[in-house]
Amino acid sequence: MFDLSITKLLVLAVIAIVVFGPDQLPRIASQAGRALRDLRRMAQGATQELREGLGPEFAEFDVTDLNPRNFVRKHLLEDSGGYVEPPEMPAGAGAALPGLAPGESPPYDAEAT
Repeated sequence: MFDLSITKLLVLAVIAIVVFGPDQLPRIASQAGRALRDLRRMAQGATQELREGLGPEFAEFDVTDLNPRNFVRKHLLEDSGGYVEPPEMPAGAGAALPGLAPGESPPYDAEAT
């Protein structure tokens, strides 16, 4: 989700020490941890209430299916094993694109579509 490397984390730590000071940083970190724990607990409670409210007929329902990316991946790409065959190009269509040899298909990225 977030591309945080070691160097980025160190830069963030140095900025936090400069902005908050070394004496207040532990207190702020504990408050942030407590807030994240509370948010996680509230999200789990909401998920549990949703499942209880839907009833037994939706016992198999997975809440993560509400995420559009997961929905598409599960329902469209599951049948084909995760690989989507590129569409067929008409003969001579590749010659019109710069950098392609006649009859060569353009590159196809299944995750970009």
